[in-house]
Amino acid sequence: MNEFDVVIIGGGVSGCCTFYTLTEYSDIKKIAIIEKETKLAQISSSHKANSQTIHDGSIETNYSAEKARKVKLSAQKVRNFCLKENLQNKVIYNMQKMAIGVGDHECEVMTKRHEEFQHIFPGLKFYTKEDIKAMEPKVIEGKNGGDRPENVVGSGFDSDWCAVNYEALSEYFIQKAKEKNPQNEVFLGFRVNRIEAKNTGYAIIGADGREVYAKFVLVDAGSYSLPLAQRAGYGLDLGCLPVGGEFYFAPNLLKGKVYGVQNPKLPFAALHGDPDVFVEGKTRLGPTALATLRLENSKHFFDVLSPDLLKLDLHLDVIKVTYDLLSDSEIRNYILRNIFFHLPFFGKRLFIKDAQKIIPSLKLEDITFAKGYGEVRPQVVDRTAKKLELGEKKIRTGKGMTFNMTPSPGATSCLQNAMIDSEEIVAFLHANFDKERFLKELSPEELQ
Repeated sequence: MNEFDVVIIGGGVSGCCTFYTLTEYSDIKKIAIIEKETKLAQISSSHKANSQTIHDGSIETNYSAEKARKVKLSAQKVRNFCLKENLQNKVIYNMQKMAIGVGDHECEVMTKRHEEFQHIFPGLKFYTKEDIKAMEPKVIEGKNGGDRPENVVGSGFDSDWCAVNYEALSEYFIQKAKEKNPQNEVFLGFRVNRIEAKNTGYAIIGADGREVYAKFVLVDAGSYSLPLAQRAGYGLDLGCLPVGGEFYFAPNLLKGKVYGVQNPKLPFAALHGDPDVFVEGKTRLGPTALATLRLENSKHFFDVLSPDLLKLDLHLDVIKVTYDLLSDSEIRNYILRNIFFHLPFFGKRLFIKDAQKIIPSLKLEDITFAKGYGEVRPQVVDRTAKKLELGEKKIRTGKGMTFNMTPSPGATSCLQNAMIDSEEIVAFLHANFDKERFLKELSPEELQ
């Protein structure tokens, strides 16, 4: 009963999405998904753990035009799926979104960026200070009640299906897959200890001694993907610099998403403000960013301390990369500032100064620490090249086992990644994947 064609490790949105995609668009008969928590999507895909955004590249100022074109195709698959399934205001939400530049230099950056990106995103609008005041009055209102003194411009959309509860989306993917094929299995509370070759496939062995067998294993376990790969003998040239992010709550001050200009040197998200889609009447501000020795926020240091983590985080090459990052004064000052954000009394007072770039009239009493919100994102380190690898990382063994590490925009790219992984899986198992129907339903422009 525990023998499957495919076993997916990790019940976040990426794993759940591939579980659905294989069930709906391939002829593979038996698929299982394994999740260490007792519910799906409780770590990086939890409604508390991310900014609840479809990152399509239109307002993410650290994306190049080339990256934005690719991410846009990934993003539209998620948007089209949710609209096709009538998940409006249940999973996906409509609101305005914009990136703003504050001050003459940032305004110049935003103006040039808008001119370049409006060809990629038809309908992308340029906003003057007066336009922004009409759309998001709190962005322009100064501390004294009048308009803030700096010049402010923006680029974005008046209306877009751009906010997603990825936890709810994960659950929906599983629901749809189980309706299609009830013999596909979901194993909850199953913490994977190791993966071993067995006969013509693999045994996935749990910490409690349970075993599940698969001809192909796909690991979508977030921060835990690389430790599992290294236990199986792969990715030994890689390390991991886990970066944790946290948020603050403010009253309902923003009508939509407001992002700032990203410092291109920083591999971490710029502070932004979003209406929370799960907690009514709250604007969420953040994230902070801090290197950590934890693989997830909910775990204390000693809960996750292990030889695997020490090998990942405390390897000399990882320390060298960290040292090189800290040698840059801008990165060093940013990291030190984020360390101070986590100090009692002082942290909130420092954070509000950064948050006031988005909402100048914000007062200390307006913000509260969002306890339990935020999560760790694994920043992969190439120990051979001694550099930080930004974005997603995939280890393909060519032997029926693939490991994915998917920091942002991993959730946005879940259907795109599911398509790519499904193609690899069916080729290995000599099965079939209806890519034409997949694209016809979720991204028809790619067929033109």
